[in-house]
Amino acid sequence: MRVRRTLVAGARGLGLAALSLAGSVALFSLTLVSLALLPIGVGWLTTPLVVTLTRRYADLRRVWALDWAGIRVPAGYRPPPARRSDPGLPGLVQHCQHLLRDPATWRELLWLFVDMTAGFFAALLPAVLIAFGVEGFVIPLLVWNGVQLDGQMYGFLFASDPVQVAFMPVLGAAVLAASVFGPKLLALHFRLAAVFLTPPKAELAARVARLTETRHDAVDASAAELRRIERDLHDGAQARLVAMGMDLGTIEALIERDPAKAKELVARARTSSAQALTELRDLVRGIHPPVLAERGLDDAVRALALRMPLPVEVTGRLPGRLEAPVESAAYFSVSELLTNTAKHAGAARAWVDLEYTDGRLRISVGDDGRGGVVLPPAGGAEVPGQGGTHSGLRGLERRLGTFDGIVAVSSPAGGPTLVTLEIPCALCSPKTSSS
Repeated sequence: MRVRRTLVAGARGLGLAALSLAGSVALFSLTLVSLALLPIGVGWLTTPLVVTLTRRYADLRRVWALDWAGIRVPAGYRPPPARRSDPGLPGLVQHCQHLLRDPATWRELLWLFVDMTAGFFAALLPAVLIAFGVEGFVIPLLVWNGVQLDGQMYGFLFASDPVQVAFMPVLGAAVLAASVFGPKLLALHFRLAAVFLTPPKAELAARVARLTETRHDAVDASAAELRRIERDLHDGAQARLVAMGMDLGTIEALIERDPAKAKELVARARTSSAQALTELRDLVRGIHPPVLAERGLDDAVRALALRMPLPVEVTGRLPGRLEAPVESAAYFSVSELLTNTAKHAGAARAWVDLEYTDGRLRISVGDDGRGGVVLPPAGGAEVPGQGGTHSGLRGLERRLGTFDGIVAVSSPAGGPTLVTLEIPCALCSPKTSSS
């Protein structure tokens, strides 16, 4: 078992060394070239791509560190900004600025340099020990079989001296014995990576603070939703059921004395029961629409679009089902945006585009209305745009912030308005076609 672990460590180390030399050198060089091209504009296009490749490369090293050496290396990437700081800049430039301001980007650039130098040699050590130990037995065999190896050395021993050749297997055995520490030497490579890839405690503390804030927002949103359900039940279906019960009591008293009046009250009770049933269905749909549970987000959004008082075009298809909390948050966010559009935007039509790429759900909701939508600053007062007060967008931010989602708004005066929602998430199951 120990021999097997030693050989596995050597093979893994050899592969890591090759990857460190090729991958780290290539990414380090590409990053430097891309940064150098920033002043002429080309770097704004290439830098996000190179940084994304570097992060995936570092994530792969994190996975191997945990699987092969039991070393956990946290990522500590900053979440995307909650909204664009400067609506006048293109989205790609905004994204590039965010990556350049993230300390993790510069930690990974420094790690690439260390990985292609010290990391390369640390990964190569287990394989070198095995190869060097085996060489201590191969050289004597070649010499004793008449192969001329004049000038050949094995460590500090010369192949031209028969006495020193006889000591080569002893040295080789000692090196092979030391190679059993290959797994620990391989862990040294990952510990070196952890030194440069692990974020400082201050960044981790900021991340914890962000998670605490979003958790509080989630709790507040849940409490507000429960209060809404209680209010709707009390003011709607419950009131109608109470009135219907009073009508039935009156009917019971009048059914013998005044059948005509009792018949009139029966009809009113029937109407009240139908209205109560409708309100209960609307309430259930507001909690979790059946079509969302049965068909998924894209079909639920299409069903929602059909109920809107203005034409809504829905494009895009999701490749599978998302987690239920993500689907619910996305659905009600789209519902709120379309409702606000119908009420306040003065739009003739609206559109919704659904997209899932690279582990992120992206939903764009637009309209051809009057525009002027303004996202209020965090913690600030409501900011009215030309289309009215739009502080409800801050509620969307809090809802999506639970999932590290973001809201971006583009709404010049006169329109059109485009609100983009982006949520990092994973697919639970692939889309299955139904007959």
